[in-house]
Amino acid sequence: MAFERIGLGQSNLTYLVRDEAGRRWVLRRPPLGHLLASAHDVAREARILSALEGTAVPTPRVLGMTDDPAVTDVPLLLMEFVDGQVVDRMSIARSLTPERRRAIGMSLPQTLAKIHAVDLEVTGLTGLAGHKPYAQRQLKRWSAQWARSRTRELPALEDLTGRLVAAAPEQRELTLVHGDFHLRNVITSYDTGKVTAVLDWELSTLGDPLADLGSLLAYWPAKGENTSGDFAATALDGFPTREELVAAYSAVSGRDLTALGYWHAMGLWKVAIIAEGVMRRAMDEPRNVGGDRTPGRRRPWNSTLRQWSIVAGRTRSGSRVLHFHACRGISRGDAVSHRDACGKGQSR
Repeated sequence: MAFERIGLGQSNLTYLVRDEAGRRWVLRRPPLGHLLASAHDVAREARILSALEGTAVPTPRVLGMTDDPAVTDVPLLLMEFVDGQVVDRMSIARSLTPERRRAIGMSLPQTLAKIHAVDLEVTGLTGLAGHKPYAQRQLKRWSAQWARSRTRELPALEDLTGRLVAAAPEQRELTLVHGDFHLRNVITSYDTGKVTAVLDWELSTLGDPLADLGSLLAYWPAKGENTSGDFAATALDGFPTREELVAAYSAVSGRDLTALGYWHAMGLWKVAIIAEGVMRRAMDEPRNVGGDRTPGRRRPWNSTLRQWSIVAGRTRSGSRVLHFHACRGISRGDAVSHRDACGKGQSR
């Protein structure tokens, strides 16, 4: 048997397993070193993937899960190998035609809507997480993660935390949410570009479906935006705009997207905290590093938050939202339409 570290994931570690006959499987395990409570839960990921078998959500099939101390010192998850295109490097994104980039991009909101349509009773996932307001749960959890993993003081993040607390919208719906849905966490068809498998379910929970869409937008830089990261694939010609992603999700889900601006803001906030956690794990245990994706290896991430000035406001209907003001800023007050604000007046 041969084991090869694959992917650029900085959380749970992923390995391609091969035997002499050429058969392939995928093995997942928690990262090395000290782990934060409730993070990197491989058993939780196995439970969710197993529950989703037979639904419309494309996922790899779970083949086995063990935490037997006679076999391993950490939980191990064995899954089927799903062959396909993973767009996790700029070189791969550049190799695609504009038509294929668009097909991949437009498949994402359609897949996200399938996740949010999962019947919790039928799949046995109603007890996956608490049913209290999701925004408050997320703020509590990720604030704690920040406190435990931060490597420096970052007043901009602390300020944004307070603004998110003050502007938290009322919860109107509870669905399965992926928790980390973006371009690098899906496998797509070599033939059509459609999503054939959704990966990395360790952050999945029950909550507001717009949180997933907001996170997708947070990971979707547009042309001309400086995200201080090294993966701006979605700025390439062919990938749909954020407006198009939102419109596609709206069309297939039929949901009211009034509060989307808030969840986009929280998505950016979470990206900053996740990046800090990745950097902390890399500093504590260098063997956790995968490729060049670790924040700080190439450029500082402090400016991620500095680029966004977010203030609480209200729509005409009285609903609380967040308005964004940035040089390539993103949202109108109704939190549904997003546009390039640089050189075209201020965001409304």
